[in-house]
Amino acid sequence: MDPIVSIGMPVYNGERYLEEALDSLLSQSFTDFELIISDNDSTDNTEEICKRYAARDGRIKYQRFDKNMGATQNYNHVVAEAVGKYFKWAAHDDLCKPTYLQRCVEVLDNDPEVGLCYPKTTIINEDSERVKDFDDGLDLSMDDPYWRYRGFHRRFRAPGECNAVFGVMRTALLKRTPRIGNYPASDKVLLAEFALLGKFHEVPENLFLRRDHEQTSIRSNPSYADRAAWFDPNKRHKLVFSSWRWLLEYIRTINRVPLSFSTRWRCYLETFSWVIWSRRHFFQDLVDALREILHRSAAGRFLVKCLKKMLRR
Repeated sequence: MDPIVSIGMPVYNGERYLEEALDSLLSQSFTDFELIISDNDSTDNTEEICKRYAARDGRIKYQRFDKNMGATQNYNHVVAEAVGKYFKWAAHDDLCKPTYLQRCVEVLDNDPEVGLCYPKTTIINEDSERVKDFDDGLDLSMDDPYWRYRGFHRRFRAPGECNAVFGVMRTALLKRTPRIGNYPASDKVLLAEFALLGKFHEVPENLFLRRDHEQTSIRSNPSYADRAAWFDPNKRHKLVFSSWRWLLEYIRTINRVPLSFSTRWRCYLETFSWVIWSRRHFFQDLVDALREILHRSAAGRFLVKCLKKMLRR
């Protein structure tokens, strides 16, 4: 029989924290799961660690790409391989307390309108020591999909981690979406679509330990251009219009999900309210693109040098 839960772990050069992450998953009180590990052509001891654990526990399926495909393909590959009723992404450096799966599965089993269930989060450091508790604020239990969509957008007007994407989802709903896109913050766009598809439930216990360290994707890729290449290596050195891409994807999401006429238009209005609120970011995208175009061209570099000389006088 197929497992109830599929856990997908995309990994690249994760040897430092990988064993601790695997131990936390294999110690879950809910045991009816498969663990799909997709290795993005790691160059450290990741392969050796994964094969050792797979030989020890039949629930683990280890797969490896022969080149680095980027985070997008790696994250989406484990979804394509999943056969469980529920799905959870697991990062190679985060930890889950033993009752994580059990508490989330109980909620999903008891309420078919919940599309995603996640527990509260505690931030830990590189030594697995508690740093602080983090308020995710995404308990979107409203019946109307517009109010869930609105609640999602209002939550992310303030910067914050997207921890709920590591919650437990209904696999059938996840496979109706484009999943993780090949652009920065595509996980937030995915959650926006999930908010339209079903309710979010927050388990009121800190069962997710999110690790903050120097090699996290955001801290090791500080610019949006770097993050775009992390998602998709083919986008390296290409112009990035992050805010404009998010707008396009939010509109596609609203068009894709079956909604009533009035709900769809209220979601459009909420999206354009977000555009007005974040208008500086849209303008900055254009400024950054112009700067990059000038930097890449010989005439542009000459113009920049002239301007610098004039400013020094």
